Amino acid sequence: MSAPPQPEESTPEPQESMAQLLGTYTAYPHLRRGDIVDGTIVGFTREGVLVDLGAKTEGVIPRSEMTCLGPGGEASLKVGDQVSVYVLRPETADGQILLSLDRARGEQGWQILHERYQRGEAFQAPVVGHNRGGLILNAEGVRAFLPISQLVPDPELPSRDLSRWVGRWLTVKVLELNRRRGRAILSQRAALEEQRSHLREQLLHELQEGQVRRGRVTSVRDFGVFVDLGGVEGLVPVSELSWDATPPPPHSICRVGDEVEVFVMRIDQETGRVSLSLRRAQGEQWEAIVAHLKEGDVLPGLVTKLTNFGAFVRLSGKVEGLIHISEMSERHLQHPGELVREGDIVPVKVLRIERDRRRLSLSLRQARPEAEAQGWAFDQNGAVVFVPPEMRAAVQPQNGPQGE
Repeated sequence: MSAPPQPEESTPEPQESMAQLLGTYTAYPHLRRGDIVDGTIVGFTREGVLVDLGAKTEGVIPRSEMTCLGPGGEASLKVGDQVSVYVLRPETADGQILLSLDRARGEQGWQILHERYQRGEAFQAPVVGHNRGGLILNAEGVRAFLPISQLVPDPELPSRDLSRWVGRWLTVKVLELNRRRGRAILSQRAALEEQRSHLREQLLHELQEGQVRRGRVTSVRDFGVFVDLGGVEGLVPVSELSWDATPPPPHSICRVGDEVEVFVMRIDQETGRVSLSLRRAQGEQWEAIVAHLKEGDVLPGLVTKLTNFGAFVRLSGKVEGLIHISEMSERHLQHPGELVREGDIVPVKVLRIERDRRRLSLSLRQARPEAEAQGWAFDQNGAVVFVPPEMRAAVQPQNGPQGE
């Protein structure tokens, strides 16, 4: 009796690697709605963008789920790009996995918006829709609302026709954020005000007294003209509009919207106030007016304006200079009004002719010795008590005070 046949000894197959074993299964075998997973773009179809989720598992991002890219934003995607996507439906009737770029960005976007809200940071977002109350923006994947009251008017895009804003990118700030209620309120006005404030601070540090700058007239008032220098508004007082002995009304010189060149006279960094001059921007004319003056001259002048730091005095002709409070008297003064009043005629010595800044620095106290020799009289405090008739005739008072 022959022995039963023995089974053939099989050659052992090489053991499959763990990577190969994992490769035979989907990387996400239990996808659920709400999961956020990473994938790689592998193609584009009529339905949208195909994303490989790993090991023979693909999903599709419909175009309606990638509005966070902005109008035409799909063109910014390319095969091989890595993306994070939100699972809308693990499987449709067609066996597809529906994904959303917007929802994935939105989950991350709430955190980003919260951080920007805390920092008060401005950012850009595209307009993706509108309703009767305002615009709908996609802010980092979050559907956010911008009320009409927070929209900065644009002459080319009337606020009543909100559909014309769709597709634009706006610079905005977060006004209100409530993740639980899914509420995100934005403001374009607040972002613009912040931008203007930043530009104003920057320009105030860049501006220098003595500069000639170009600006736009924003307001014309009886007391002067306001000019925007590109973020900082300055005032041109009536006395600095023209070299005429009697300045014409501001409305006869400028209109709102006019582009003008102005001379920067003074900058107060603490208050942000800027004093400007139209007439001093005309350098050649100023040079002609001061051509007859020399440093050291002692001349009669008319006090046109008092400030905390001194008195402005108009000399014969059209030019004005400043007597600093330290140059008014030998004794300490708290205010120039302790010694002079607007309309007074006083002798002054020309200390400096600052041609680059188009300013005259004058002194009353240093003029006294020569003035007394000319016939002027002073009291013990240094105030003028007598003006020689020929000196009075040399300076004709104007109707009302003038000054910078």
